[in-house]
Amino acid sequence: MDYKQITGITAPILVDQAFLILMSLLNTAMISSAGVSAVSAVSMVDSLNIFLVNVFIAVATGGTVIVAQFKGSGQTNMVAKTATQAISACTIFSVTLSLFVIIFHDPVLKLLFGQAEADVLSNAKIYLIGSCISYPLIAIFQAVTGALRGIGETKPVLNLSLFMNLTNTGLNVLFITIFNMGITGLVLSVITARVLGVIAAIIYIIKYNETIHFKIKEALHLDFAILRKVMYIGIPFAAEQLFFNGGKLLTQTFIVQLGTLAMTVYAISNSIALLFQIGPNAISISIITVVGQCIGKRNIKDAKKLTKSLIGLSSIFFIVSAVILLPLFPLIIKMFNPPEEIIPTIFTLMLISAITQPLLWSLSFVMPSALRAAGDSTFTSVASLLSMWLLRVVLGYILGITLGFGIIGVWVAMIIEWGARGIIFTWRFKGKKWYAHKLV
Repeated sequence: MDYKQITGITAPILVDQAFLILMSLLNTAMISSAGVSAVSAVSMVDSLNIFLVNVFIAVATGGTVIVAQFKGSGQTNMVAKTATQAISACTIFSVTLSLFVIIFHDPVLKLLFGQAEADVLSNAKIYLIGSCISYPLIAIFQAVTGALRGIGETKPVLNLSLFMNLTNTGLNVLFITIFNMGITGLVLSVITARVLGVIAAIIYIIKYNETIHFKIKEALHLDFAILRKVMYIGIPFAAEQLFFNGGKLLTQTFIVQLGTLAMTVYAISNSIALLFQIGPNAISISIITVVGQCIGKRNIKDAKKLTKSLIGLSSIFFIVSAVILLPLFPLIIKMFNPPEEIIPTIFTLMLISAITQPLLWSLSFVMPSALRAAGDSTFTSVASLLSMWLLRVVLGYILGITLGFGIIGVWVAMIIEWGARGIIFTWRFKGKKWYAHKLV
């Protein structure tokens, strides 16, 4: 695989991530017009949403890896079968999980965020139920786009993502800014945009894509031989996502103890931090296709060389982002209308991120994507879980709550955890076991 092909795969994903994160930033800014309780509620529930939705994304990633390896090995008939089975699996997982959370939404919120203020919990309840309704929609969408990325067709993924996210933002403007519907407006726009996005994605793979040849009749028949391959990657990654994002969710419960203003700092800081990660996130997604296809061809030399190159590019993206975004901080922060007293804390967190991300983030997040694309899913998942729970959760509580450093202590614990993950994955990459798996 040459760099021209990699650019063709990565560029649409980069644009997609840019729009995705900018839309998320605008949505957070718009909901801030409903007050700090609305921002806090959305931040709380989004931490739970990320925890749950990443299970579907993990299964979809299993599909992406196997599709990429079948594509690399030239077995085009298996590409279509794998993509179809991945869509079926994501649908079953998401519907089951959605029903469970809707039924038990009240005890879930009280267990996780019982110390939050009453108006925050009221808004959170509306947003959580609405989010659950949309889970199957985002799961199907992720399975379709994951399969398309696996075969290297990232332009249609870009078009579908732009369509769904621009629709979401347009509806947010209508429901939140114009009609002043607050959280209810946010829920309506999310569900409507995801319904339209799924319809567009299914129409595309039925009528216009010549590789996947999706047929609903075949999706209703489960092929367990293929599903085993998908789940070999997907289940360890799903377990990792559950426990990893469970750790982040637990961290959020520490922040609830610090009060509504601390929760608002955390919500806004996370939204702005995503701007720094636009390029690197695109790299971490595209490297699955690149390494997966190299491993499918058993071209280990290329897999190693391209992994190093893409990790270097990811770090360069961080440096460029910091140079552009830090001077623009006063303009960016105005979008959120935060109380004046929390702005210095938000800037401190952004400065910490800008300094540490080029050194630590890429090895911590891009490298495991490369290992997973080669089939090394179990090791990456176990390593991620241990680092998350031993460092980010435990150390976050010690620094943030026990020693009284507050939100800055929680943030610093996250940075330390990145460093530990990076060391572990770099050590693994230098050995031979990560590419010894034979999946196709």
